[in-house]
Amino acid sequence: MSRVWFITGASRGLGRAFTEAALQAGDRVVGAARNVEPLDDLARKHPAHLVRLPLDVADRAAVFEAVDQAAAAFGQLDIVVNNAGGLLLGMVEEATEDQIRAHFDVNLFGATWVTQAVLPHLRAQGSGHILQITTMGTGGGFPMVGLYAAGKSALDSISEAVAMETEQFGIKLTIVQMGGYDTGLFTTGTTTTPPAPHYKELRDKLIEMWGDEAGEPPAVAAPVIMKLVDLPNPPRRLIVGSASYDIVHQDLQARTAEYRAWEHLSRQAAG
Repeated sequence: MSRVWFITGASRGLGRAFTEAALQAGDRVVGAARNVEPLDDLARKHPAHLVRLPLDVADRAAVFEAVDQAAAAFGQLDIVVNNAGGLLLGMVEEATEDQIRAHFDVNLFGATWVTQAVLPHLRAQGSGHILQITTMGTGGGFPMVGLYAAGKSALDSISEAVAMETEQFGIKLTIVQMGGYDTGLFTTGTTTTPPAPHYKELRDKLIEMWGDEAGEPPAVAAPVIMKLVDLPNPPRRLIVGSASYDIVHQDLQARTAEYRAWEHLSRQAAG
């Protein structure tokens, strides 16, 4: 049966790739983005299956209105993809208050507003699958992307709670930990902090380490998402990307080893 998707950040990157894959599968999509013009070509190809909604997810009232419109467009919501986001690139000390607040308004609060807005619709249906697009880096911070990881980590924790709170209503939720894909996140989706000279050496090392490789195209990840939404009992978490899986696994092993190395000190305190 044709399913109905609501995808934020649908005009580029992963959101665009997921929108294309869903339409190719014969599903219907409500694609939301600040600028929906890049979806014009898909609207011409799929006039009866794609509805475009201009939306700034940082505006809570606009989010609730848009979700109501999305639910009304095709009469239901089956798959919600919380994908809209951006990157705040730079050392934590360098970031301005305005930059930090604007970043969390989209990456954390925007995703939270969408989650809040869709839950009444999914609860009334007794079904639905929420995909929270986070990152392989939610397990901890890393230089220059600490604030990005912080927002995604917070969304990760909120999503765990939502999954447990709403499973009684037949709602499924998967935290999708994406690897590095060429989504434009480091170009059009990036806000850069004012560089401080005392971080120049570290910044140069990181830039050299990252190199110029943009990553695989987002379309590579789309088939995995399509298989995920077909599962009758989807996982609570899914890492998307082979190399990313290895990195996350190694990080988890290193963290476990450190905990065990200091277990003797931890156990000296009651509680």
